[in-house]
Amino acid sequence: MHVILLHDAVPPDARADEMDTLVQIDAVGQALTEMGHTCSAVAFQLDLSGVAHSIRRERPDLVFNLVESVGSRGSLIYLAPALLDTLRVPYTGAPTPAMFLTSGKIVAKQLLAAHGIATPQWFSIDDLRGATTIPVGRYIVKSAWEDASVGLDDHSIVQTDRADELSSILTERAEGLGGEAFAERFVDGREFNLSLLAEDEGVRVLPAAEIRFDGYPADKPRIVGYAAKWDSESYEYANTPRTFNIETGIGPLIDEMTGIARRCWRLFGLRGYGRVDFRVDADGRPWVLEANANPCLSPDGGFAAAALQSGVDYPRVIERIVSDALRAAPVSVE
Repeated sequence: MHVILLHDAVPPDARADEMDTLVQIDAVGQALTEMGHTCSAVAFQLDLSGVAHSIRRERPDLVFNLVESVGSRGSLIYLAPALLDTLRVPYTGAPTPAMFLTSGKIVAKQLLAAHGIATPQWFSIDDLRGATTIPVGRYIVKSAWEDASVGLDDHSIVQTDRADELSSILTERAEGLGGEAFAERFVDGREFNLSLLAEDEGVRVLPAAEIRFDGYPADKPRIVGYAAKWDSESYEYANTPRTFNIETGIGPLIDEMTGIARRCWRLFGLRGYGRVDFRVDADGRPWVLEANANPCLSPDGGFAAAALQSGVDYPRVIERIVSDALRAAPVSVE
């Protein structure tokens, strides 16, 4: 079988998270080669007709979709599966609607809330327009579209009860957050993520991982910001280890989050693989921060680590993702 590895076009001045695309291309390509497939890489760019031509020319049996942004914009990520749908080429991972709904953080939170899944209260610029006060408390200012904790650091936490102040902060920081920002009530607690992997029938929720904040001073926000994920020389990177050694006393909490993760899989129509990120407050209540339709597939990333905890090594992960894609869309290039 011939597989195209469809990926971000990595710019010359790429950030660390953008460079990780190259790691994923190499790792997935090696796994597919070991499975007996041939591979080639195609960069996904805004020249959709050019990308379509490259795909048609190679007549792939499958496209392994590794696209995480288009033109360095997460808001355009859905264009990759949308183009593949148009070409009627089977591809891995989430379909177009799921990719659009999960990449748009505000729309995703609206869906979660509408279906009774707890997610921290949020405010967009539109929500704040005309308002005078908001519930007093701490808020975390995030990108409405970008993943990889882009633009997220200690200064992202603000405390206010004034709508105009929060609106001004969102406006000022929008450019550094991919063009659009929103504020979310900050849940000061533990952070967990649960990865999901498709099986022949249904989905397996992989072992829960907790991100610890080791040695953090009392006045330092416990968040997984950009430095914690991507700056290997930073304090945050060194002191936010991932652990699967979670105390047995919170088994009911893990079960609850597992059930919520399954609900998110069905709600957003995820496929192949995914991840749901949680914060757990002081009362032990889990809150969904986001559902990620295409978490990083680097061999040293959280998804691969969670799979290995459940006895599924990296080549087997890739094999399962491929099998699920072929099962979902057994068509060929026209």
